[in-house]
Amino acid sequence: MTDERTRLSRRRLLAATAAGTGLAATPWLGRRPAMAQDKPAELIVRAWGGVWVESLEKGVSKPFTEQTGIAVRHDLTEDNEIRPKIWAAVDQGRAPPIHVNWDTSTNATKSALRGVTEDLGDLANLKDMLAAARPAGFPGVPLINMYSYVYVMAYRDEAFPGGKPDSWGVLLDPKFKGRIALYDDGIGFHPVAVIMGGGTMADIPGNMQPAWEFLAKLKEQAPLLGEDPDFTTWFQNGEIDVACTILSNARAAKQNGIAVSWTVPKEGAKVDTDGMWIPKGLPANELHWAKEYVNFAMSQNAQQVWTDGLGLPGLRPGLTPPADLVGDPAYPTTPADFAKLLSVPTPVLVEHEAEWFQKFNEIMQG
Repeated sequence: MTDERTRLSRRRLLAATAAGTGLAATPWLGRRPAMAQDKPAELIVRAWGGVWVESLEKGVSKPFTEQTGIAVRHDLTEDNEIRPKIWAAVDQGRAPPIHVNWDTSTNATKSALRGVTEDLGDLANLKDMLAAARPAGFPGVPLINMYSYVYVMAYRDEAFPGGKPDSWGVLLDPKFKGRIALYDDGIGFHPVAVIMGGGTMADIPGNMQPAWEFLAKLKEQAPLLGEDPDFTTWFQNGEIDVACTILSNARAAKQNGIAVSWTVPKEGAKVDTDGMWIPKGLPANELHWAKEYVNFAMSQNAQQVWTDGLGLPGLRPGLTPPADLVGDPAYPTTPADFAKLLSVPTPVLVEHEAEWFQKFNEIMQG
């Protein structure tokens, strides 16, 4: 899977309405109360297209505009394309091209490590979010994770007449040779491979040998390697029986009438997040309202509508999950749920994921 998926954006003041709207009653950083003349004409929020930006518009951006009068324009420039433009603007002391970046948490961490992100630790709604909303490995809050997604074991119901498989070990069953699938760079599978190779999460990143040994065994199973759209096609055509893919793909296949289910095996499954961050270099009033937007995105109503559109679990407690995902371990909503999943700090992913991808390809192509 690549980082070219899709995502979206949002944006009041007075104490009397703050609790209901999710907007802060007072400004941050000791600024005087923001008056109407301080409002920018618009905020620019980078997002992904399709259902992602549609969900952001409905849940965050449109209600923010209705409550503040500030228009929100969505910039659909690919996240990997806009990142160097933001970095260059900050390095050169120019205003960045956007106000808010909706980004994968791994990509956002690259910008945080470069020091081009504003600290968001003073946003009022952050205190109401799950701990996973705060990125691990930083002294401050250079980005805020907004929702999560799990790389589940998806399987064809007919291939498991006895019920759902309980371990990733089924991937080595000879009867599934040539009928299993992974992402073509191994994304979402590295922590699982470490554990299946006899290691623990504590081995990451210092000792990845257990993963490489397990992947060498898995290579003998002739797995199919591809991207998100491929999994649905393979299941549709009956070409695979089991796969490691994100929940959204398995759920979409099921909703399309394919007899596919999913599970989180006993060893766990990798969980990742997407988030928002604000680039440095904005004028004071624009920074204020950009923060108001991110703060609003964490409010109860915004999170509910936004994440419902995405079919992913928001990181605010108390959200109502889709009926078909209530109690599903692949739809974590509590700290206890996250404790059962495999999470690698994003700074570790930023530093090592490229070499993991390369090693995965060397093994699978060897």
